[in-house]
Amino acid sequence: MNKSIRNRAFTGTALALAASAVLTACGGDDGSSADAKAENAPSTKAVAVKDPLVATFDGGLYVLDGESLKLADTIELPGFNRVNPAGDDSHVVVSTDAGFRVLNAAEQTFTGVEYKGAKPGHVVRHADKTVLFTDGTGEVTVFDPDDLAGGEKPQGRTYTSAEPHHGVAIELSNGELLSTLGTEEKRTGALVLDKNNKELQRNEKCPGVHGEAAAKGEAVGIGCEDGILIYKDGKFTKIDAPDDYGRIGNQSGSDVSPILLGDYKTDPEAELERPTRISLINTETAKLRLVDLGTSYSFRSLGRGPRGEALVLGTNGTLHVIDPETGKVDKKIPVVGEWQEPLDWQQARPTLFVRDNTAYVSEPGTRKLHAVDIESGEKVTSVTLPKSTNELSGVVADH
Repeated sequence: MNKSIRNRAFTGTALALAASAVLTACGGDDGSSADAKAENAPSTKAVAVKDPLVATFDGGLYVLDGESLKLADTIELPGFNRVNPAGDDSHVVVSTDAGFRVLNAAEQTFTGVEYKGAKPGHVVRHADKTVLFTDGTGEVTVFDPDDLAGGEKPQGRTYTSAEPHHGVAIELSNGELLSTLGTEEKRTGALVLDKNNKELQRNEKCPGVHGEAAAKGEAVGIGCEDGILIYKDGKFTKIDAPDDYGRIGNQSGSDVSPILLGDYKTDPEAELERPTRISLINTETAKLRLVDLGTSYSFRSLGRGPRGEALVLGTNGTLHVIDPETGKVDKKIPVVGEWQEPLDWQQARPTLFVRDNTAYVSEPGTRKLHAVDIESGEKVTSVTLPKSTNELSGVVADH
């Protein structure tokens, strides 16, 4: 196994749990036939896991060992659930229909820490802080992920947006809080608050604002329908798209690269646009480059490697490793079979999750999960799970 996959051990006892109300969602094949049993079924008693991964399926969560991909435990949790790293060595944040819940993935048990609210949305990790944005209330919650270790709810900063909306927020190392502006009908830009939640400045020239990512030098980008808005060194800079409608709604950043990776869509009337071009945004020069990969991808296809490599999982089944400085595709790694992005964003599709030098890729159509060494391009290991998965994430310590 690649040595870059960390090898921390955790101990703990798993608790069985069934919680939250059902939120209708489609998760692909249910794997219910007799021949669809996993080649890797968990034992009746959950065991401690190393660098845990967490994958969602229709009705629950799988917790897997990050090195062997062995299925350690299955946690029942009805409904459509989302999962993100909490920012430490053992926890992930699970978004349910009732709010955010904290799962100790290492011990395979929910901690009891909850942040209730309708439509829990983005989870952002930056500068040793984790920020939750609840779309249904517009509430922003900031906490230190290290404070989750005791199992108690961390004491953290809060801010409530003027109006609820599908938004996102990020706290910078100097204590400034950048949060989006909008309503349920319209999103326009972002504002920046000081440590006391006093507004410092705002920019409302970012229609349809969506998503965020941080680059080297703590340059933060938020996507617009006509380009991207950058906040750096205390000021906003708008980088226009080359098209009148050039939407960058999903971004991925790296603290070792000044260049952000983004998607790029140009058809505002499309029921679902399947773009083949990605955007590379240089936060130092305020320049935007488009790269045509010759294959489409989805919002769960973007990631960054340990050296800042831009990673895109294409619908041709290939993981594209791109030099962000030049836009050149340096490597094409076959990982899964060909696939097509479903119309419903909640439906399962191959998903990319990156940690250190390993790219984890799910393949819902075959119920498989793969681990790929980014540097060598080698598929290190693969497993088959009892049911097809939807979202894929895991623990990621920011320090």
